[in-house]
Amino acid sequence: MTRRPLLRSLLLLVLLPVAALAATPQAALVEGTDYDVIQGGAPFAPVKGKVEVVEVFGYTCPHCAHFQPKVSAWARANAKTVNFIPMAAPFGGSWQPYAQAFYAAQVLGVVQKTHDAMFQALHTDGTLPLRNASPGEIAPFYARYGVDQAKFLATYEGADVAGRVEKASQFIRRSGVEGTPTLVVNGKYRVLGHDFDDVLRIADQLIARERDGKTR
Repeated sequence: MTRRPLLRSLLLLVLLPVAALAATPQAALVEGTDYDVIQGGAPFAPVKGKVEVVEVFGYTCPHCAHFQPKVSAWARANAKTVNFIPMAAPFGGSWQPYAQAFYAAQVLGVVQKTHDAMFQALHTDGTLPLRNASPGEIAPFYARYGVDQAKFLATYEGADVAGRVEKASQFIRRSGVEGTPTLVVNGKYRVLGHDFDDVLRIADQLIARERDGKTR
């Protein structure tokens, strides 16, 4: 007696629930639960053919440190269709020095090399202070990535960084962002969600909405 029909039947029984699950459409987004509409919102730095997603974050924020590997992988996977912009929140206090450091790293062209490492230095290695950091304490971190310390300090205090800090502050205020990490899609939607996976699910659906040209 052949067993092939029996094996095929068993495989179908296993695969059918998986196929049915894959075919199940995602639940429709609910305004006020999944996202907020930003009245009069606008993208930060629009790029033709891509949907902008700004991540407002803080280096000293532990939630941002936990989100970073997940959102970084998500951004890489969606790079062809999404213009992903990390934006350090200059909320003052302990947030401010590291926000300025982020924009200084942008100006100096090392932010891609140092972004993940900064989270690790603060939250894993403890080699940088979470509170009351001075520019002089931060500069040696960037020196490890080839940045002259004097040049870092001059850039940190310079007009270019000040302008970037102010531009970020304006975007954050008009987008109604009050905490981190927060994703803002095309300047129109502030993503809510109850955990990181939910945040990215909502972002994916809002991105699809923007690409399809649908209204809310």
